[in-house]
Amino acid sequence: MARIAQLEKNVFVASQLTEDDFAEIAARGIRSVVNNRPDGEADDQLPSAEAEAIARRHGLDYRFLPVASHDVTDDEPVDAQTEALRALPGPVLFYCRSGNRSTILWTQAAAARLGADTVLDRAAGAGFDLEELREFVEDRAEAMAA
Repeated sequence: MARIAQLEKNVFVASQLTEDDFAEIAARGIRSVVNNRPDGEADDQLPSAEAEAIARRHGLDYRFLPVASHDVTDDEPVDAQTEALRALPGPVLFYCRSGNRSTILWTQAAAARLGADTVLDRAAGAGFDLEELREFVEDRAEAMAA
């Protein structure tokens, strides 16, 4: 089973999902899944097209928003994550290889709404120390609030 952590009431992050994880996710009441991991990063990862088919079989909405690790503070992936948070029926689960990338994207997408301290604290509580990205998170919060 993938490691799943809760970041806010209707937002979860997880490490790489396997086919068996989708039934558990649906049973937990999660309604949408977002894959932040580009296809082909590892030979053993579930390709997005297969993940989407499995998600839909379990009644889950699915969105593929791949982002490379070095792009997690770029506007485009953060804007896509923000839109997914707004548009998809919750609860929403975001996943990547370890959950770190998805958490970094969430901290930036939620910073204007929740505050930089809160999102960084919640990330740390979920096992992701993102303090080195505080400046990006604070800048994103300011830009989104303007």
